[in-house]
Formats: sequence, structure tokens, C-alpha cells
Amino acid sequence: MTTGKLISAIVAGAATGAILGVLFAPDKGTETRKKIAKKGTDMTDAIKNGFNNMTEAITNRVENLKGEATELAGKAKDKANMLKDDVRRQQPNIAI
Repeated sequence: MTTGKLISAIVAGAATGAILGVLFAPDKGTETRKKIAKKGTDMTDAIKNGFNNMTEAITNRVENLKGEATELAGKAKDKANMLKDDVRRQQPNIAI
């Protein structure tokens, strides 16, 4: 299961549990509505935080991959230049 799906499942489960707990609590209707609104706000904040954390993690991973790709490209270019130099030394009449 991917991290995004896991976070979504945890948030959905927590929201369902919170709402059911409030609905079955022996409170007045106005108090129940206030609790539901508060839980909704809390869950919205939790979802936003989870999304922001996931976005930050993805951004960091992309930046790391860009750095690794740049490094690998530089190494490949260095190897190609070394190979060209070797060929030129061994056969100076070949145009590369």
C-alpha cells in the first residue's frame, strides 16, 4: 500500500470513528452539532497537514533525483570524453 493510500485510509477511519462517537453520545442536538463541526475542522486540518507533508516528501524526493541525475550525467560525459581521448591517442587520424 502506498503512503498516500495509507494516510487516506487512516484519516477516513479516524473521521468515521469520530463522527460515530459524537452521534451516539448522549448530548443535546446543539452540542452534538458543535462537536461534529469541531471534529470536521480537526479532520480538515489533519488532511491538510497530511497532504502538505506528502507534498513536501515528494518535492524532496524529486530534488534528490534531479541531483542524482545531474551527477550521473556529468559522470557519463566525463567517461565519454575519456573514451574520446583514448581513441584519439590510439588512432590520431580518426575524427571524433
